[in-house]
Amino acid sequence: MVTGMKEYDLIAFGTGSAMNIVAPLIERNPRLKVAVIENEKAGGICLTRGCIPSKMLAYPAELIQDIRRAKEFYIDAKIKSVDGNALLRRVQEDVDKESKMIEHSLRNHPRIDYYDKTASFVSDYTIDVGGKEIYGEKILLCTGSKPLVPPIPGLKEVGFITNREFFYSLKKLPKSIAIIGGGFVSLELGHFMAMFGTEVHVIEMLPDIIMTEEPEARALVRRELSKDIHFHLGYKAKEVRKAMGKKIVVAENKEGETIEVKADEIMVATGRAPWKETNVEKTGVKTDERGWVITDEFMRTTKEGIWACGDANGKYLFKHVANYESEIVYYNAFRNANAKVDYHAIPHAIFTTPQVAGVGMKEEEAKKKHDILVGVYKYENTAMGEAMRLKDYFVKVIVDKDTYNILGATIVGPQASVLIQEIINLMYTREQASAMYRAIHIHPAMNEVVQRAFYNLREV
Repeated sequence: MVTGMKEYDLIAFGTGSAMNIVAPLIERNPRLKVAVIENEKAGGICLTRGCIPSKMLAYPAELIQDIRRAKEFYIDAKIKSVDGNALLRRVQEDVDKESKMIEHSLRNHPRIDYYDKTASFVSDYTIDVGGKEIYGEKILLCTGSKPLVPPIPGLKEVGFITNREFFYSLKKLPKSIAIIGGGFVSLELGHFMAMFGTEVHVIEMLPDIIMTEEPEARALVRRELSKDIHFHLGYKAKEVRKAMGKKIVVAENKEGETIEVKADEIMVATGRAPWKETNVEKTGVKTDERGWVITDEFMRTTKEGIWACGDANGKYLFKHVANYESEIVYYNAFRNANAKVDYHAIPHAIFTTPQVAGVGMKEEEAKKKHDILVGVYKYENTAMGEAMRLKDYFVKVIVDKDTYNILGATIVGPQASVLIQEIINLMYTREQASAMYRAIHIHPAMNEVVQRAFYNLREV
């Protein structure tokens, strides 16, 4: 170590799920010296530019859809006006306020040194942060991720936004937007903008949107969103240019056919990339071919005393997974536990209208590994679904034919993100599907559709 270098018991990269570890450690050990490094707004991706602000926009978009349906129930309701700019501004302000509170707390904590810089390793356990070198006995790599921007000719010159700029600096919704990518971020933000008056085009190089979902789920979501969003599927963005005050995305399909999508703004939502700027290899931490930090089943990196969780390992880029992994790190790294991560029932949800939620395996994956039973039940065949006049929305469950262990589930429809939780909870019990049959469900409530999917199991 360099003479005079500041030493810490713990150095934490990131102010998201890393704080789940730092907070209890400081509470337990009054002499702990901690450095926290953050090169973005404090609070992590979820709070500042991800799942929380996007849901603050998703709910108003859902309200617009509900008002549109009011006439089905003989209610004369009309939307006189909407102000998406004001809503976006309020969300940005609310998030910024929360972020500044977190930053103030960290800056003013007597046992924390807060570094708002991009930091990089220079040698074992030694980090350069803003020209100063610091040393940590233990280090948490909770660096998150950043938008993956493909090398499309003309893109940087013409200009574009990602989810970061959308929540950090966008002041006015564009009249039209071309979104490159057809995943979670694209659909959630695209749906919001479409509901508030933006002409939205989604350009996706794959044959369909949200390709990680079940085919029938993709088709239903696409059908509903197509009422307000223009989808260009199977087209890869090849070039971006500007003409007549518009940004133009030139895209090509496998047959060589090209289209030109003209818009006032371009958003790139093509996935996430790791923060390679930290140069973790200089402290002996190995990464995979894409740059994600390699962790084992105990959340250890390849370097003793250095742990990683959340997006940094590139496994499941969800905040709830990062929170779960941070708990594993806390107990293994600081409480002498030997807990293994369990990824068998990782849930997710997409907050469009309709919502999509899933957990565990999809049918094709399950068939390769198990003899399975599949149960499907539609909302409309329940009393509440009939009362709400819902059509085509469904619950799909997959179980092992011999053990009746739940392997996976997909839900498309209202409150899918809530309904899926009953299945998630069962997947972490020993009884699994058998408990669903014995559980009394409130009638008539929406959750009956979940139980009835299990009553409808069939061989495939």
